[in-house]
Amino acid sequence: MTQIHQTKPQIVLSDADYDRLANLAATAAERLPDLAGELQSELDRAQVVAIGAVPSHVVRMGSTVEFRAEGGMHRTVTLVFPGEADIASNRVSVLTPIGTALIGLAKGQSIRWRTRDGREQELTIIDVTPPAFGASPEQLLS
Repeated sequence: MTQIHQTKPQIVLSDADYDRLANLAATAAERLPDLAGELQSELDRAQVVAIGAVPSHVVRMGSTVEFRAEGGMHRTVTLVFPGEADIASNRVSVLTPIGTALIGLAKGQSIRWRTRDGREQELTIIDVTPPAFGASPEQLLS
């Protein structure tokens, strides 16, 4: 039986998100090694660009993302850092399997990811709304 190897899609991260996420992965490595390792894997394959060069249709920290998953599930979430997560408000931590899967993807891209219970799922990005920080890219770096 031939196994099909699916490569993960190209992702884009701002240099600011990359730095914060690398620190998060390093900090979480001891208490959440699987999740931290998965996040680090995503960082390792990312194309890192200046914060102002991230296209608006790419998922970054603070983006609101509409996606479709296997089985027809359709969700809209905002991708946030762990301290800002609130599932009741659809604010998903980047340090969760689905949050790690979402980071850096562009509208129209799909990715296979593993749920907390080990099942493999596929999701497709339907739409991305950039973060509504109300700040210039330079302010976001501080």
